[in-house]
Amino acid sequence: MTPLLLHEDRAEHPLDEVERLAANEHWVFERFDADEMCVSVSGQWADYQIAFTWIPEVEALHIACAFDLKVQERRRTELLHLVSMINEQLWVGHFDLWGAEQVAMYRHALLLTGGTMPARAQCEMLMKSAIDACERHYQAFQFVLWAGKSAREALDSVLFETEGEA
Repeated sequence: MTPLLLHEDRAEHPLDEVERLAANEHWVFERFDADEMCVSVSGQWADYQIAFTWIPEVEALHIACAFDLKVQERRRTELLHLVSMINEQLWVGHFDLWGAEQVAMYRHALLLTGGTMPARAQCEMLMKSAIDACERHYQAFQFVLWAGKSAREALDSVLFETEGEA
């Protein structure tokens, strides 16, 4: 197997487009170093901390969207079941329960091989898909953790959509 050739020459850093988007939207953001930045966005249900990371080894722009969620050990198994059920329904990205901190987060990556630069529309869609997934499922996480609901009950309750008018 021949080694993969990665494209190192780029006119600018892939995170520069994300930084311009955050500045234009007046979002609070911080660029920690060349390859990492964090954007804070308020949603309907929570404030989201969205980390963007450039991973040069695979030429990918990774997004991780986390929200404040206190995971109690006694509900961890049911929460993992919920994460699995949610992930079965997502077309892009996935939810994880992240390590020792027990933080729930949505993750996705945009591959930019061959020196491709991210377009503004791609960065907007990364943000939109992350926030939409978190907003859509936030209450299910809460139902499992704080209301003692099963993963199935919690997911069914947030996916319930009414039709027509009363």
